[in-house]
Amino acid sequence: MNPDQLFSFANTLALAAWLGLLLLPHVAAIRNVIAAAVIPCLFASAYAVILARFFDPSGFAKFSTLEGLASLQGSPWLLLAGWLHYLAFDLFVGAWEVRTARRDGIAHLVIVPSLVLTFMAGPAGLLVFAVTRLAVRKRQNRKQPG
Repeated sequence: MNPDQLFSFANTLALAAWLGLLLLPHVAAIRNVIAAAVIPCLFASAYAVILARFFDPSGFAKFSTLEGLASLQGSPWLLLAGWLHYLAFDLFVGAWEVRTARRDGIAHLVIVPSLVLTFMAGPAGLLVFAVTRLAVRKRQNRKQPG
């Protein structure tokens, strides 16, 4: 499989998992196993294999400057590894958001915007989820007799 084929496959798999989180949050196997562990670990495994095969350990020095980091993008395999890194972590975070919202009694529709944003722009979606969760918890606390 070449990097373009692996890229397409990974994107399709990630999209399927994200659709599961968005449309089937009540299915425990999706939120607790498939999106939370199986697919992120599959991406992590591919990431590790690509790094082992294509990353020159002397390239670690390149991580100390932005220019050096950009130079690593010259390899389609290393660029794919970076993309798999994003896919794995963003999906892991999205699954955590769904599980946390369920545990905290936050309606799924309330977190859909943060899920979409986590899918498209990871850390921004996590921030929106954190703010949403805080706001909902404050509202829930105000409603409780005290």
